[in-house]
Amino acid sequence: MTSAAPDGPVSLDTLGEATDRFLDTIRKLSNDDVIAASLLPGWTRGHVLAHMARNADSLLNLLLWAHTGVEIPQYASMFLRDFDIEAGAPRPIAEQLVDNEAAAKRLLALANSLTDDIWHAEVRTRQGRPIPALEVRWMRLQEVEIHHVDLNAGYQPADWPAPFLARILRQATVDMNRITTAATEPTAAFELHATDTDFTGIVGTETPTATIAGPAAALAAWLLGRSDGSDLTGNLPTLPAWK
Repeated sequence: MTSAAPDGPVSLDTLGEATDRFLDTIRKLSNDDVIAASLLPGWTRGHVLAHMARNADSLLNLLLWAHTGVEIPQYASMFLRDFDIEAGAPRPIAEQLVDNEAAAKRLLALANSLTDDIWHAEVRTRQGRPIPALEVRWMRLQEVEIHHVDLNAGYQPADWPAPFLARILRQATVDMNRITTAATEPTAAFELHATDTDFTGIVGTETPTATIAGPAAALAAWLLGRSDGSDLTGNLPTLPAWK
C-alpha cells in the first residue's frame, strides 16, 4: 500500500464503516467464490481474505506496542506472513468470514480504547519505517478499501468514498513520483487530470510530455496497479512496479 498521506487522522468511524462494507461483501460469497481468481495475479479471493484477517492482527500488534511500550513487530517474519496467507486461502467461506469478523473486531476494539498519548507513540511498520500509532488507521483503511476492490466481487474504485478517493489519489501520485525517480529506466514525466474533481498532479521531475485524464477513481486505480488505464485518455506510459 501507499505511504502516509499528509492529511488528518482517519476517524475510527470511517474505518468501521469501510470494514462493515467489506464484511458485507464476504457474506455474499460462496465456497466456489473463495477459490476463484481475485484481481491480484496469483491470488484467489481466499488469499485476499486470509491476508486481510492477518493484516488486522499485524496492525493490532502495532497498537499493542504503542499501548504497552513493549516492541511487538507487525509480523514475526515475512516467511510466516506468507505461510499464513497460503494456509488460510483454501478455507471455506464460513471460516473466512468468522476469521475476518473476529480480527476486525479485535483491532477496532483496541483502537477505540486508546488514549491520545498512546496514538502518538512511535512504532515501526514491517518495512522498518517509524510512524506514530495514529497512522495505523490510514494503513488499515487502505488495506480495506483497496483489497475490497481486489476481491473482484462487485466493489469497484468508483465505489470508494470521496474522502478516501481524494486522499489515495494524492498519495498514489506522490508515491509514483518516488518510484519513478528511483527506477533504473525513468518514466517520462506526465500530468494527471481528474475530469470529475479539481485534482491535477504531475509524475516526474521534468516538463510533462503527456496528460493522462479521466475520472479520479480511474486515475487512482491505474496508479495503484489495479487498472490497465483503458478508461483513461492520453498516451499512457508503462508504470514501474510498486515497491
